[in-house]
Amino acid sequence: METPEEQPTKKRSRGIYLLPNLITTAGLFAGFYGIVAATQGKFEQAAVAIFIAMILDALDGRVARMTNTQTEFGAEYDSLADMGSFGLAPALVMYEWSLSSLVNVSFTFGKLGWLAAFLYVASAALRLARFNTRASNTDKRYFQGLPSPAAAAVVVGFVWACFDNGIAGDAVAMISLPIIVFSGVMMVSNVSYYSFKDVDFHNKVPFMAMLAVVMIFVFASIDPPIALFGCFMLYALSGPVLSILRRFRKRGKAE
Repeated sequence: METPEEQPTKKRSRGIYLLPNLITTAGLFAGFYGIVAATQGKFEQAAVAIFIAMILDALDGRVARMTNTQTEFGAEYDSLADMGSFGLAPALVMYEWSLSSLVNVSFTFGKLGWLAAFLYVASAALRLARFNTRASNTDKRYFQGLPSPAAAAVVVGFVWACFDNGIAGDAVAMISLPIIVFSGVMMVSNVSYYSFKDVDFHNKVPFMAMLAVVMIFVFASIDPPIALFGCFMLYALSGPVLSILRRFRKRGKAE
């Protein structure tokens, strides 16, 4: 009879879990399609594809936690997919739709157009790298800097809202420039943004709260592009506004 030391040990499986990584791949595909659609002038489809990538990005992590299939590989793969969907894709969509037309203003403005797009891409990469290295050391209730999906929603939400209302990209190029710069800078800032991770969806809520949710859906359905852009722009502005208010309160208490 073999002793425990002589019995062959089972090798640890080196495979990956299919379901969460399949959702991550679908999100990456949506982001890539957004780039392809933008190069073909299909800016509405590009914006919708990136919003779909946002939904899939929110799902893959939840599915991994629910099915107990969280792995280091999945976390790294998700981060790389986010870089494509929320870093490269929004910048290229905005550049193709609006920022590329700045060259018609002057050569200098033309350079500012693609430099602003690059600033956004670099900021997204830095934001994701910082999030990966500090994820376990930060308060889960707040994000440090604007999350990359929210920044992408501001950029492509603006594109979608304008395109849906017949506004050409070259007509608002001077507005597109500060919007993409603002989104990029907020990603790498130290401004705190509420993460909504401490919201408990399991407990009971008042009936009026459910009615409020229904009303939000009703108003959003009237003009989805403007509603989405407005909501995410308000969220992007909430960080610096609340940060300024906190400083005023601290000064008031100190005096």
